[in-house]
Amino acid sequence: MVYYLFFEILREYFPPFNIFRYISFRAIYATITALTISLVFGPFVIHKLKQFKIKQFIRDDGPETHQDKAGTPTMGGLLILTSVLISVLLWSRLDQPPVLILLLSISWFGLLGFIDDYYKVTRQQSLGLSVKQKILFQLLGALAISIYLYHTDSLSSQGTPKTALVFPFFKNFRPDIGILYIPFASIVIVGASNAVNLTDGLDGLAIGCVIFVVATFGVLGYLTSHQRLADYLDIVHLSKNGEAATIFCAALIGSGLGFLWYNCHPAQIFMGDTGSLALGGVIGTIALLIKQEILLVIVGGIFVAEALSVILQVSSFRIRGKRIFKMAPLHHHFEQIGWKETKVVNRFWIIALILMLIALSTLKTR
Repeated sequence: MVYYLFFEILREYFPPFNIFRYISFRAIYATITALTISLVFGPFVIHKLKQFKIKQFIRDDGPETHQDKAGTPTMGGLLILTSVLISVLLWSRLDQPPVLILLLSISWFGLLGFIDDYYKVTRQQSLGLSVKQKILFQLLGALAISIYLYHTDSLSSQGTPKTALVFPFFKNFRPDIGILYIPFASIVIVGASNAVNLTDGLDGLAIGCVIFVVATFGVLGYLTSHQRLADYLDIVHLSKNGEAATIFCAALIGSGLGFLWYNCHPAQIFMGDTGSLALGGVIGTIALLIKQEILLVIVGGIFVAEALSVILQVSSFRIRGKRIFKMAPLHHHFEQIGWKETKVVNRFWIIALILMLIALSTLKTR
């Protein structure tokens, strides 16, 4: 909205408004806008959640140290989603389909998470939708996005088929998977959504790791949006996708930092599935839009490790009757061996930062 008002309309009368055309300028203010909304309305949201008794229910088999978290307001993802959506609507170019795809992604998975949280609250237990129900609705949203991306030209770039996969460190290895792109893209989105959801178990852990991931994709999105930079770094040039991803990531960073203000230990609010499913789903969608879905495995290594720990734990117990970890997801294992919650979170953040630097190191020139 701001772009159209100041650049398309008012620039004619006041030339300095030409600055609104630049992605970097709008990305900065998208961050500031989302951050401001989160910080200002955080106390109000926390108060209302407490008023309506929307509180966290702790699993009986969870760590004993988590029992004092019972009663903390949840569904804080509403604060994240609201600040992101307002910021994106203000600072993005809404005539570009990639922006609408990202809005669809975060809204669909946010709605699914909201329903899951609502069931938990109304039933007064830690279980909401069944696993099958959750996966089914995740797949429906992911398939809709994947099919659209497959049939649109938004992923088309000179010299790189839209269904090609780009591998980090191997710039010339870009296999075209054709129609298999649809199930592949769906797995990326659903996998990312569930991985972030599994990571959301300690104060500040998930949102901190999300900030590192979206910061990386924000940089890559900006580079992707510029022809010269993309050519110099030998990455796929997708101007509209890159711009959409940059603004969206900027809004996510601002919203995430604002939410972390209230979610850091001891947390005053939890994001719930409303936030974690939405953040994971949109991260997967951003990775697809800027053709960095393989890189997501590196930069989102914490999420991958958390998801794998659950898969390995369940598989080992079913096959051998033995557990690999003291408790899954992985962050609970470290709590069980004696690490304090803050130590687990801080060390996971450090690893997330290292993975971010590794991901950015793939930006080698020709």
